[in-house]
Amino acid sequence: MHFTRRQWIAAAGGTAAAAWLPTAQAQAGGLKISHQFPGGTLTEGDFRDRLCRKFAAEVEKRSSGALKASVYPGSSLMKTNAQFSAMRKGALDMSLVPLSYAGGEVAETNAGLMPALVPSYEQGAAWKTAEVGKLLSKVLDDKGVMIVSWVWQAGGVASRARPLVTPDDAKGLKVRGGSREMDMMLKQAGASVITLPSNEIYAAMQTGAMDAAMTSSTSFISFKLEEIAKHLTSGRQRTYWFMFEPLMISKEVFNKLPKAQQDIVMAVGAELEVFARDAAKADDVAAAEIYAKAGAKIYDMDETTLKKWQAIARDTAWKDFGEKNESCAAILKAAQKLL
Repeated sequence: MHFTRRQWIAAAGGTAAAAWLPTAQAQAGGLKISHQFPGGTLTEGDFRDRLCRKFAAEVEKRSSGALKASVYPGSSLMKTNAQFSAMRKGALDMSLVPLSYAGGEVAETNAGLMPALVPSYEQGAAWKTAEVGKLLSKVLDDKGVMIVSWVWQAGGVASRARPLVTPDDAKGLKVRGGSREMDMMLKQAGASVITLPSNEIYAAMQTGAMDAAMTSSTSFISFKLEEIAKHLTSGRQRTYWFMFEPLMISKEVFNKLPKAQQDIVMAVGAELEVFARDAAKADDVAAAEIYAKAGAKIYDMDETTLKKWQAIARDTAWKDFGEKNESCAAILKAAQKLL
């Protein structure tokens, strides 16, 4: 028996219909996933794009086609810096975006790129179930955003004229740190800082507006900075640059999905975390190889140098973050317990 929409609403009653309609709309168009990185395929290209595509394919498969998702790479759906805010309002379904990009809006998110606070993938992974992860998740939940996949990435420094390895090397360089907190550490070391998303680094370095850029190993590969950079400080052994770059969903959108689909979204997201970690680690090694092949000099950081950067970070970025509000102080304290 086939009901028209009007007959269905009349039969079901106002309340039930109101609960049903948003779900139908969310499902009809499917979930839209936005990110700023170059597009590829399920098996080729930037692993963050591949993660989104794997997520979409698996969610559709497990829901027997009831829940579809489309991926919009290269900030083609909306500008990079608008994504977090749009998810909060329910105007964007999902995004894989560096969490610290939301730092101006939600101070606590700056923990996602706090210099030398996360020194390894193992410690980054530990955040999810530790006190720090629960505190951060609660803040995001209160702001209307939920973490689906916890993704951490190591990074380093690509520079044109001279290497940037130790704090002393920073003096007089124009550097992109990637977060307000990274910038504070760099300024203290004597650099001048430049703020822009990673997909704009190439143009800034090409024109000479920037001497050096810090970003993830994957972005070093995807944005082809080896064409310009003569030096790479690699993140393959140790680094003070670890970025939290999760796949997130709008709470408003999530709440409109049926329980079975919510469970699928969270299960698939969690399962992709191993893929993300392995891919990020592989890119740490691959970036060094690609840059060396292009003629750049490669530098690995030793423990002494890392400790020097960490000491500067503690006195600048960490201190500033901890003094922002009680919530930031609690997140910092909880993160330090894992060090």
